[in-house]
Amino acid sequence: MSRSKIHYVLVVILAVALLFAGCAEQKQKVEETPKATETPKAETAPKAEVIHIKIGTGSPGGVYYPLGGAMAELCTKKLADKGIEVTAVSTAASVENCRLVGRGEVQFGMAMGDIAYQAYMGEGKFKEKLPILAAFSMYPAPEHIITTDPNIKTIYDLAGKKVSVGAPGSGNAAMAELILKTAGIWDKIEKYYYSQPQAAQALKDGNVDVVFWNFAYPASAVQEVAAVRDVYFVQIPDKIVNEIVSKYPYYKPGVIPAGTYKNQNVDVKTIQVGNDMIVNKDVPEEVVYNIVKTIFENAEELHDVHPVAKQLTPENAIKTAIPLHPGAEKYFREVGVLK
Repeated sequence: MSRSKIHYVLVVILAVALLFAGCAEQKQKVEETPKATETPKAETAPKAEVIHIKIGTGSPGGVYYPLGGAMAELCTKKLADKGIEVTAVSTAASVENCRLVGRGEVQFGMAMGDIAYQAYMGEGKFKEKLPILAAFSMYPAPEHIITTDPNIKTIYDLAGKKVSVGAPGSGNAAMAELILKTAGIWDKIEKYYYSQPQAAQALKDGNVDVVFWNFAYPASAVQEVAAVRDVYFVQIPDKIVNEIVSKYPYYKPGVIPAGTYKNQNVDVKTIQVGNDMIVNKDVPEEVVYNIVKTIFENAEELHDVHPVAKQLTPENAIKTAIPLHPGAEKYFREVGVLK
């Protein structure tokens, strides 16, 4: 083969090699380039964190249990868009609720005004000040002292009787103890620490002579007993009422009006105390504000739960035994009841 032919063949071979190399490179570029019709995957937005709030209530039979449950349901329904979920927890009521709120095991809790004050100040049953504040006052509650014995007429007649003073750790038990000690008969009674349902059953069965209950009227526990037994109200003499009120400003003279319960024909003199919704001081201001605002702007939805819900007004709400949480203050200033 001549030298010119050899040169020609080499040129052809080189051209073919370059052509294949170019095609391979172009194919690789096409494979690496995203298709024009493909849309990049959108990043999933992180879900808003749910804020879980618990309300400590009380035992079935009183006001705390149904009212707290209804408040929790209302707030969860109305505040879903803000990521706030509220649940109610049954407890032994005031004293336990103060401790639970103080420890942060529940964020809100229902408590009698005297117990809330003692917890805030580190007095009485509390060895140290608890980090609690008030969200609002709910309603006043007179002490109900009930018996099925018509011969028991005043607090002094309880000496030697079987008496349910309230569930352990409850504000009711603390108030009963104060009344009985002031009367000088605390050590002269046979004490039983029954919850409201237990006390109602024991009174119906004749296993106790007297029960102490602290709740707003009319109360279902009293109506339950009155439906099957004749019940009588025990009066607290003015001397004892005045002595307690003079020492403890969060207590007030109270009256259960005649006709409140079956066969109750006279006014019953007693002692009453406010009932507060307390809150841990570290719950964020905006959370407390939203919960308080929701409850008071929709209070009518709670009226069918218990008649005391009709007392849920901003004017009554600021009459707390302890200072208000900043979130609560914000709402009550907005509606004009705080300056």
